[in-house]
Amino acid sequence: MRDHATPPARDLRADVVAASPAAPAPRRDGGVWATLRAAVRGGEHDFTSGSIDRAIALLAIPMVMEMLMESLFVVVDVFWVSRLGADAVAAVGLTESILSVVYALGMGLSVAASATVARRIGEGRPEEAAAMAGQAIVLGLLISLPIAVAGALLAPRMLAAMGATAEVVATGAPFASIMLGGNATILMLFAINAAFRGAGDAALSMRVLWLSNALNMALGPCFIFGLGPFPELGVAGAAVGTTLGRGAGVALQVYLLARGGGRVKVRARHLVPDPRALATLIRLFANGAFQAVIGTASWIGMVRILAPFGSAALAGYTIGMRVVVFAILPAFGLANAGATMVGQNLGAGRPERAEAAVYRAGLWNTVVLGAIGLVFVVAAGAIIGAFTDDAEVLRFGTQALRVVSCGFLFYGFGMVFTQAFNGAGDTWTPTMLNLACFWLWEIPLGWGLAHAAGLGPLGVFIAIAVAFSTLALAGGLMFRRGAWKLRRV
Repeated sequence: MRDHATPPARDLRADVVAASPAAPAPRRDGGVWATLRAAVRGGEHDFTSGSIDRAIALLAIPMVMEMLMESLFVVVDVFWVSRLGADAVAAVGLTESILSVVYALGMGLSVAASATVARRIGEGRPEEAAAMAGQAIVLGLLISLPIAVAGALLAPRMLAAMGATAEVVATGAPFASIMLGGNATILMLFAINAAFRGAGDAALSMRVLWLSNALNMALGPCFIFGLGPFPELGVAGAAVGTTLGRGAGVALQVYLLARGGGRVKVRARHLVPDPRALATLIRLFANGAFQAVIGTASWIGMVRILAPFGSAALAGYTIGMRVVVFAILPAFGLANAGATMVGQNLGAGRPERAEAAVYRAGLWNTVVLGAIGLVFVVAAGAIIGAFTDDAEVLRFGTQALRVVSCGFLFYGFGMVFTQAFNGAGDTWTPTMLNLACFWLWEIPLGWGLAHAAGLGPLGVFIAIAVAFSTLALAGGLMFRRGAWKLRRV
């Protein structure tokens, strides 16, 4: 779609007061409990004026709750799979590394949908916001088809290429086939929830993922162990439960979009391909997906470095990183809140308010993640011990959790800066940061420490912590330059 002139900047004096840590909350907000109720209930809110702290809270609370449920599912899923042995956990870990490419594509869709919808809402054009959401759905479905065919047919070869043993391939091939074959549910959840968040309807996105992951957690053990009338499918049962749960979430998304329960009301006309709208989305998607592919596919490289050290190392790494994700995913709620604030306030011609919101969200994120990281460092052994009785798996998992958690103070600001660039439509800056920090720094460092320096799996864990900390520092320097304020979407 064509660029539109940025609306004239409004009076920023209220934002300066609201951004100040010393500024008291307006009485009409009703205090903490009223803000919490308003955030969970959802509804119409203007995120381009008033208290920045309250605006972030209204966006972040449902986003954090949404991600908490996602985090809980990640941990519960691996808990049940771990009962099937190290080979099953290793198979899940390798499949997740392959799926990281699908997640990267989903993140690219998410960036495109969120940035365009937020900007149109900030500009006061809800009809065009709905059109961009509809085109994001079309794009996601087109992307999912070839992945489903290739993944369902070639899953065993993919696992073998990742360094899996014959036993792990035999155990994990059905799991990988089902997960890759049902990738459309992943992409739709990413795209439509991003549209909700971009519009400021974070509560709708929260409800979708709560339903989806509640079903995931309920169905997983039923299909894995054959509880009641359900067939016993082993590790493949985890994939069946996950895909069915995500499918139910997508069904709820479609209902909410059709009903028009939020600011985005998608109708059939919005699903007719629009070349100009698709061109805008594809440009943002391509950069966002490339950015995410660089970041998430680097996990494939790290797993490949780790694979020669055996199933115990892979299983320990998988469990440890699932616990890390348990902490990191909710932190993305605050990062996504910052992205929505950036998109809507740039659309409304208020870049200073957008910048202040990013720093506030980053501060909140760092405090929370720093506290969680301290708990993980101290209690790593006990936490990993809840997932496995295998002494070797426990040792590697404890090591992974403890080392990676040492970088949590940096991660908080790093993810907020990255999402702020994306919210502004500046997808190229975080793409270059990911390329430098992960492919040119993390992977060579991981190989060097693990193999050349003889540290083994510990070298991989150290490289992960160092790379993410480097990303946070570099992202902060780029954010201060302010070029993101000039982006048009």
